[in-house]
Amino acid sequence: METSKNTPIITVKNLTARFGNNIVFEDVSFEVNKGEVLVIVGESGCGKSTLLRIMIGLQKPTAGQVLFQGTDIINAREEDLHLYRQNIGVLFQSGALFSSMTIKENIALPLSEYTDLSSDTIDQIIKMKLGMVNLAGYENHHPSELSGGMRKRAGIARAMALDPSVLFFDELSAGLDPVTAVELDNLIIKTNEALGTTMVIVTHELESIYKIAHRVLMLDKEAKGMIAEGKPMELKEKATDPRVKSFFLRQLPSASAEQRFYDN
Repeated sequence: METSKNTPIITVKNLTARFGNNIVFEDVSFEVNKGEVLVIVGESGCGKSTLLRIMIGLQKPTAGQVLFQGTDIINAREEDLHLYRQNIGVLFQSGALFSSMTIKENIALPLSEYTDLSSDTIDQIIKMKLGMVNLAGYENHHPSELSGGMRKRAGIARAMALDPSVLFFDELSAGLDPVTAVELDNLIIKTNEALGTTMVIVTHELESIYKIAHRVLMLDKEAKGMIAEGKPMELKEKATDPRVKSFFLRQLPSASAEQRFYDN
C-alpha cells in the first residue's frame, strides 16, 4: 500500500516511559502522517502497548510530548483532552465491549457522551457503522452471542462512531483464525482508502503488516527504543540490523495454514 500524504497529524517527541527503575523505552520520536496506516512492531516487552496507551492519553510518560495537530495531549487542559478523545477511536486486544450491553448500546456510548444528537440520529449512525463492518442486523445481540471476529468488528464500529481522525488498534488479529484475520485486514484497507482515516496499529502478524502498513516502526527491548522505521518491504529487503532482518525474514505460513504465526 502507498500513501502520498506527508502531513503530520500526531508528533511524538523524545518520549520516555519508566516504571520505577525499569526503563521501557526512552527518547522515542516519530510522526504519524495524516491518512497513513502506521504499524508498531517489536518483541514482547518492548513497550508497544505502553506507547499506544501514552499516545491515546491513558498513560503519562516519564518525559516527552505527544502533539495532536499541535496540541500537547500530555499536558493538555481537560477541555483539550475532551476534544482529543472525540477525534480518536480505540480498539484494544480484548475488544473491550461491555458484556451486559447490546452491540447497539455499546456503540451508542461515545455518541451519548460526546454529542447532543437525538436518539433517532444515534440509531441511524449505529446502523450505518454496523453496515460498514458487515454487522447489519446485529444491533440487539450481546457480545457473548458473537464470534471473536464479529466482536472485533463491533469494536471497530464503536471506535468509528464519532468519525475520528485517528484509529488506534492493539493486536487487532490476536486470537483469530486466518480467514477472519484477512477479513479484518480488508476492512482496515477499505476504511483507510474510503475515509482517509489515519491508523496506528500494534501487531506482530507479518501477513497483516505487509498488507496494510504504509510504514512500520520497530521497538526493541534491549535497545529500549526505536531501532527501525520505514516501509515494510524496504525493511525486509534492505535492513542491515540483524534484529530487524530476523523479524521481517520470518517464513510466512501458507494461505491454508491452520495456525497463524505468533511472535510470543
